[in-house]
Amino acid sequence: MLSFRLGRRLAGASFGILALYGASAANAADELNALVWCDHSDPNLLAPFEEANGVKVNVKEFEGTGAGLAIVEQSQPGDWDVMVIDSIDVRRGVDRGLFAELPEDKLPLGDLFPEVRMDDMTVIGGKRYGITEKFGYNTIGFNKSKVDAADMQSLSILTNDKYKGRVAIYDYYLPVIGLAAMSIGKKTADLTEADLPAIKEVLLKMKANAKAVTDVVSSQTALATGEADILVGGGEWVSAVIAKENPDLDFSVPDEGAVLWSQSLAMFKDSKNPDLALRFIQYVLSPEGQARLATSSCYWGMPANAKAALNDEQKAILRFAEQPEFLKRAQPYPAPSEELDKKMQDVWTEMLQAQ
Repeated sequence: MLSFRLGRRLAGASFGILALYGASAANAADELNALVWCDHSDPNLLAPFEEANGVKVNVKEFEGTGAGLAIVEQSQPGDWDVMVIDSIDVRRGVDRGLFAELPEDKLPLGDLFPEVRMDDMTVIGGKRYGITEKFGYNTIGFNKSKVDAADMQSLSILTNDKYKGRVAIYDYYLPVIGLAAMSIGKKTADLTEADLPAIKEVLLKMKANAKAVTDVVSSQTALATGEADILVGGGEWVSAVIAKENPDLDFSVPDEGAVLWSQSLAMFKDSKNPDLALRFIQYVLSPEGQARLATSSCYWGMPANAKAALNDEQKAILRFAEQPEFLKRAQPYPAPSEELDKKMQDVWTEMLQAQ
């Protein structure tokens, strides 16, 4: 769902890694093939695992579950070992017979923030097929030196013309429709076609106030350069990766809530290296792996493991201590039927085309 191509590179921490992951190191000729989002391509994340296990991790990046599943369909069984996938889409892979059951007794489930375990989406038929590794929010990103931060605590800012012409909107229909719905008291999980006229009205008011509706890279650039002071749909994944360069960039989780995004790891049932695939998942979910993934050079996000080995500066940038309160107010991406999803896309297109 998330289309991250931020192209930023931050200095990494040491490549040391716990001996746990080298205890049963694979043969040097072994390779792990992973379908991933761009945050997993960071050498700072991969190199410690490769060195500890004497293996090479081959990654292929994709954007969006549909694109990832299309790659799988064009591949041979056994070509891939692990996959990053939106937590809400794990079932799609299971329905296609792609994923293997994950052994819960070998995963740090008890260390995850309870709200992002998402067992209703990652456990199917009593078996676990995915585990959340990273999450964050589509919410209100802003430059706190240019706006009143108190205004960012209410989704009424979506339609308030106080900052007219200083707003950018992230061009992705599901999270922004989710925010629009929450701003008028609707829950993302309960949306129906009957809610769309009221949501469309909110979207049109948002568009009237906006300077641009734009992709993730352009929207981040707009916020970073001052072209826009507010980004609707932004969040830590936009501001955190450049926080050192521009500490005025921040995000809020308004009183009405924010849209929660969540990504999971799954293992292919046809993996040629299931033991190595499981070790990779264990590594990424470890405190050290979580810190590296959370602060990837492509985009930052919240580690699912509450014991992630983030330093104090990283925790401050991600507002780590506030996560329990943020999660109480967060709502999931709308997960509509195929028919409703199409109608949501139509509403979004109508908003984009409005003069």
